[in-house]
Amino acid sequence: MAPFEALYGCKCRIPLSWDQIGERQLFGTEVLSEAEKKVRIVRERLRIAQTQQKSYAENRRRELTFEVGDYVYLCVTPLKRVHRFQTKGKLAPCFVGPDRILEHRCEVAYQLELPSNMVGIHDVFHVSQLKKCLRVPEEQASSEHIDIQEDQTYVEKPVRILETNERRT
Repeated sequence: MAPFEALYGCKCRIPLSWDQIGERQLFGTEVLSEAEKKVRIVRERLRIAQTQQKSYAENRRRELTFEVGDYVYLCVTPLKRVHRFQTKGKLAPCFVGPDRILEHRCEVAYQLELPSNMVGIHDVFHVSQLKKCLRVPEEQASSEHIDIQEDQTYVEKPVRILETNERRT
């Protein structure tokens, strides 16, 4: 049933259907009962559509919970207009971090320990803006064995060769 038909009780007359006159005219209680019936039909169809859309949305929904001390990545795509992260345009990062969770504020909000370059950004974020960090950030390579030259570059040296392929021509 079209919205026009539900509201006015007859089909919308376009110039092609002007010669067709509606059915019979309803009076008194017949008009009220007919309108109530149409409203019930519209409400039922809206309820069915809402439950169907709700089931589609809940299929993709996932419960995210983090513990205090966990490391998470912060989604920065909504913050692009507020703060620039290293590069701009297509190569801008989607996530930055990892950052440590300091406090669980409420059911869906967490306070993060942000680095010093993000000083102007509020430190409490919704759970949908966070992504679990699977690797602990303390497990980083030490910089003691790297010889940094004056122009801030270094030479990479292989530790060992894992596999070789010989090409026959």
